[in-house]
Amino acid sequence: MLHPTVPPIGAHIQIKGGLATGGLAYTDAVGGRAVQVFVGNPRGWRLTDGDPRQDTAFVEGCAERGVPSFIHAPFLVNVGSPTEATVVRSIASIAHNLRRGVELGVRGVVVHAGSAVGEDRYDDALRQLRERLLPVLDALPAGAPRLLVEPTAGGGKSLAATVEDLGPYLAALDGHPLVGVCFDTCHAWAAGHDLSVPGGMTATLDALEATVGPGRLGLVHANDSLDGCGSKRDRHTTIGEGTITAGPYGTGAFAELLAHPSMAGVPVVVETPSELDGSPSAGHARDIALLCSLRDEGLRAAA
Repeated sequence: MLHPTVPPIGAHIQIKGGLATGGLAYTDAVGGRAVQVFVGNPRGWRLTDGDPRQDTAFVEGCAERGVPSFIHAPFLVNVGSPTEATVVRSIASIAHNLRRGVELGVRGVVVHAGSAVGEDRYDDALRQLRERLLPVLDALPAGAPRLLVEPTAGGGKSLAATVEDLGPYLAALDGHPLVGVCFDTCHAWAAGHDLSVPGGMTATLDALEATVGPGRLGLVHANDSLDGCGSKRDRHTTIGEGTITAGPYGTGAFAELLAHPSMAGVPVVVETPSELDGSPSAGHARDIALLCSLRDEGLRAAA
């Protein structure tokens, strides 16, 4: 069992065969100590109920392993959209995923920050966020998971891409106590945070904590990128094979990530190519092992 201040490292898991039957077997196979799942089609609006037997086995299996779990909401969700039908479906999806989160005992539900879509809609989109999402948050029961806002790569009039963008975003939600942050390294890089230089990751996480306050960081997506810094392109790749780690600093950005004080006890999941994606060099087991090695080297150096 990891010490509570040590970041547990896992993956967005494959659940073929069932949330528990397939998902936990996959977690064990890749050496995961944290899990993230979709509870429906990530590219659709259909709201699906769980299988009670799989749900129970998943909750019990995570507890037995001491593995924190998270849900990722569908990619279509955008509460800032100018299209009313999209907003209605987005709110329904968020509410559904939070309800499933209660049933599955997850720590958080990750949702992309969304986009204003049109020109000059930023302020209107933030007002819309406040009017439509705050009632959902206020209605959550005690012990509900946090809604973890994930800044995006920055394309399409994003409501939050840089970590500083989270300031007005959280202010629009009155700094609600059930709102946290999911930090994605590929997204931050694409949005313009240079993580490839010594001190780059540290400065970015310092800015994140200064913007949202301590304790808001609830989850990290550790991903390398296929594109350059500031590209506004969201294309993940295996850690050590992308542009974040291509320079002389190598995997130093991820070592800084895991050693940062704001990361104490914060779970990390990889969303990189998996063993099932066909590349001989890809694999969640490989990425998890690399991150664990960087984490443990940092702990030894600090001891």
